[in-house]
Amino acid sequence: MYSTATAFLEALTEAGVSYIFANLGSDHPAILEAMAEAHANGRRVPSIVTCPNEMVALSIAHGYAQTTGQAQAVIVHVDAGTQALAGGMHNAAKGRVPVLIFAGASPLTLENELRGSRNEHIQWLQDVFDQRGLVRGYVRYDNEIRTGRNVKQIVHRAMQFAHSDPRGPVYLMGAREIMEEEIPPATVDAADFQPISPGALAEGDVALLVEELQKARRPIVVTSYLGRSHAAVAELQRLTKRLGIGVLEPVPVYMNFPANDPLYQGNYWNQPRQNAVLAAADLILLLDVDVPWMPSVNKPSPEARIFHIDLDPLKHQMPLWYVAAKRVFRADAATALQQINKMLDGLTIDQAAVAEKTAHYTRLHEARDASLRALEVPKDDLITAEYLTACVRKHVDDKTIVLNEGISNYHVIADHIAATQPGGIISAGAGSLGWNGGAAIGVKLAHPDKTVISMTGDGSYMFSVPSSVHWIARQYQTPFLHVVLNNRGWKSPKLSMLSVHPDGFASRANEIGVTFDPPPDYAGIAVAAGAGHGATVKRATELEAALAKAMDVVKNEKRCAVLDVWLPHL
Repeated sequence: MYSTATAFLEALTEAGVSYIFANLGSDHPAILEAMAEAHANGRRVPSIVTCPNEMVALSIAHGYAQTTGQAQAVIVHVDAGTQALAGGMHNAAKGRVPVLIFAGASPLTLENELRGSRNEHIQWLQDVFDQRGLVRGYVRYDNEIRTGRNVKQIVHRAMQFAHSDPRGPVYLMGAREIMEEEIPPATVDAADFQPISPGALAEGDVALLVEELQKARRPIVVTSYLGRSHAAVAELQRLTKRLGIGVLEPVPVYMNFPANDPLYQGNYWNQPRQNAVLAAADLILLLDVDVPWMPSVNKPSPEARIFHIDLDPLKHQMPLWYVAAKRVFRADAATALQQINKMLDGLTIDQAAVAEKTAHYTRLHEARDASLRALEVPKDDLITAEYLTACVRKHVDDKTIVLNEGISNYHVIADHIAATQPGGIISAGAGSLGWNGGAAIGVKLAHPDKTVISMTGDGSYMFSVPSSVHWIARQYQTPFLHVVLNNRGWKSPKLSMLSVHPDGFASRANEIGVTFDPPPDYAGIAVAAGAGHGATVKRATELEAALAKAMDVVKNEKRCAVLDVWLPHL
């Protein structure tokens, strides 16, 4: 029987979906039957990856799409499964990561009027008034499949939204009877549903930006997620070198600019202090950035001229957002930078001015680099986050991808991994913790030839559902190194409290409800679930050997390894 489910799976295949990350339920008989029929008859359909947890399933799809640009599919169970992946939905939406999510729905008939009619008591409890409304504030597109006669058009339109900037998740749902519907074989040309082409700057706007950049004495670029495009990284390097422009990264999601480039001026997160480079800038070019600074403690000079180029300059999912920019442009960063560089090709550039700016930023870069290296020395055999990251860095090469969910140590990991290759380091780009484990599986599925290292705080490690993560990683042969920065608690809530009440009662309290001491056996959890190796490391003198053993397990034995590394208590 050629059913709606058959056409649905064909449409996913046509749209470039290789994997379905699935948490299946009573609403999916038609899909399971269509999958089995396709396999029996030798037709290609996406591979099923069984995911015991919905958040992990969506995190896998997130990591895969984040490093390839190609959306995969996630299948979950009715309203309950939709709610269970809520944290991952937040991450995909805020991180602008394409993914197609399909959830079944309770059968719409009760007395066997159609194939798939209700036959389990739970189907009355799972029938809710507005299942799509659970995710509508986060998705780029949502729809209900009401007939198989146009299911392919709906799938391809959903994927068109997912892959058009600003990218993000899309959500479809369909009742059992609809997915069981027998229909004529469906044919749709996927080429009719191409993503929207990237936007460009108007010619006059290019001329304005070129003029402003040339006359600035202390120009800087501020960017967070430009590095999603490797072409944009190359164009940014070209521009900054020819005009002597410094680069700052607030809360970087990708490697946006090589850390070893003398024009790189570092990154900042929530540190409660003014960044001197930002304060000294007389021109700031914002490129693909959500939160360029923290106005209450860190902001540019009031005299600075600010220009903003972004694929989403309105920040349409942020109710409160504004920057005092002279001009704002909706454009693709790679395209805009290419336009600026092309116009500069035909102009005479003041090389003396460029040399002075370059020398200024080089001095700052070298001083910063020296201060970071000084932090990488252990004291009294204690393991610091800086020393741990520096040791991990020794195992990073051009074929390594590092995932950063270090939370209170986000900036430490970014500083001391010091990535230089586009795609060399990524983070979720959002705030629902637990992305790190599933995303590592997705990255490894997408890049089986790469070494994947996931660095996570102990709190975000528990959020990642390691019992599911390491079972999936073993089952589908996606080995990676999982490094847990264990400070025995949630340090970030403590830092947030201290920023508001630095001298309050909580600042003097021994316990405010954020510690895990004694902690769980993080390595043991992973090994019990399927990881090939786990170890707890408490002394600096033990760290390098433990890392070498873990990397050998990952690279040569092709199994996951987990290192629970104890840092000073929060």
